[in-house]
Amino acid sequence: MPVGAEHVHGGSGAPAAEWILAVPFIVAAVTYTAAAVAERRGGRGWPWYRVALWILGVGAAMSGFVGPLAAQGGFTEHMLAHVLVGMVAPVALVLAAPPTLALRTMSVVSARHLSRVLRGTPAAFLTHPVVAATLNIGGLWVLYATPLYELMQQVPLVHLLVMLHLLLVGYLFTVSLVGVDPSPHRTGLALRAVVLVLSSAAHGVLAKLIYAHPPAGASTVDVRAGAQLMFYGGDAVDLALIALLCAQWYRTSGRRLPTPATRIHMRTGGG
Repeated sequence: MPVGAEHVHGGSGAPAAEWILAVPFIVAAVTYTAAAVAERRGGRGWPWYRVALWILGVGAAMSGFVGPLAAQGGFTEHMLAHVLVGMVAPVALVLAAPPTLALRTMSVVSARHLSRVLRGTPAAFLTHPVVAATLNIGGLWVLYATPLYELMQQVPLVHLLVMLHLLLVGYLFTVSLVGVDPSPHRTGLALRAVVLVLSSAAHGVLAKLIYAHPPAGASTVDVRAGAQLMFYGGDAVDLALIALLCAQWYRTSGRRLPTPATRIHMRTGGG
């Protein structure tokens, strides 16, 4: 089947299959919302904006598995799903701080188990910026620079696995850069900034390569439109990550910097 051909999830059983694929996302949205409501009723509070971010993230993620973007095989539709699932959804989900909410609402025993997992060596390895960026950006190069993209258009299971990979590594990448949950594995801001800049550059180069060399059998117009969406959509998300990284820097370091009035006071020796 050509790369630009329509992707079908499964004949007459497609609607039922889509509902099955939607279940985990619906459960995630309902569970998080219920936990947030329980926190607020318990008097400890939980920001509604985080609930909104979680629902936004779940909806963006679900678009790659259920609905028209999941059912279409055109490159532009695929790339929109890629941006939503692999970039927009992870940012929204990370900012919703699900581990913190889970730790606050779980039983003591369950919270201890989760805390051990989050503090463990595998979590430290997977959320290191260099590792997470390699899994994220490296995976994209494998997807678009090899026959894997054409294969995912032909085999529904491969399509689902690729979308799941985009979501998971996108989440790890975002956590490694701008995670808001307390973590003993957080690396320095300088390293995170360098990784973000290099990752953004690699993502942009890949988009330009796709634009210049469309996959065999695909519509050139369709592929170039998708490549532009990848380039500019990626830039927009990267700008959001830069803003979040700068905000974190300000919270940890900027507030400790002396103000102009304080510097003048120090120079004049006022006391």
